[in-house]
Amino acid sequence: MNTPNKLTLLRFILVPFFLIAAYYEKNNNVMMMSTIIFAVASFTDFLDGYLARKHDIVTDFGKFMDPLADKVLVAAALLFLIQVQRVEAWLVVVIITREYAISIIRAMAATNGKVIAASGGGKIKTVTQMLAILMLLMNIPFADIMMYICVGLTLYSGVEYIWKNKELIAER
Repeated sequence: MNTPNKLTLLRFILVPFFLIAAYYEKNNNVMMMSTIIFAVASFTDFLDGYLARKHDIVTDFGKFMDPLADKVLVAAALLFLIQVQRVEAWLVVVIITREYAISIIRAMAATNGKVIAASGGGKIKTVTQMLAILMLLMNIPFADIMMYICVGLTLYSGVEYIWKNKELIAER
């Protein structure tokens, strides 16, 4: 297994550690350990993609598992943030719904032997989601505005994926 794929697996492994830290810090104004774990996990997303492209070791495993690791990390953090009342549930529902929809499109493509890699809009959406979550964990003012921007980009990138794959969707 190559280094980028190991970093993707590390992101999965860090999710329960993030949740445990967040649980114990839930009454803190700033959730420092949770923020650090989430930041490290988020950085592995950048690093695995960078290394895969730099060393030309992009794999189908990475194309499937990297976005899934992002979704698991982001969903876990957002669901926790609902619990501690730092984010509105409807914003999280919009984000998670988009993630499921795109995962279904990717699964449909896979049955035809096609791999749908992350788009530019999808990458920007992921970075924005991770920044918004970090801001919420650190209780930074205006984090809620970043969440609204995040939801807007989430919707935009979802439409982008659907538009680019409309023929595939129409076949089904």
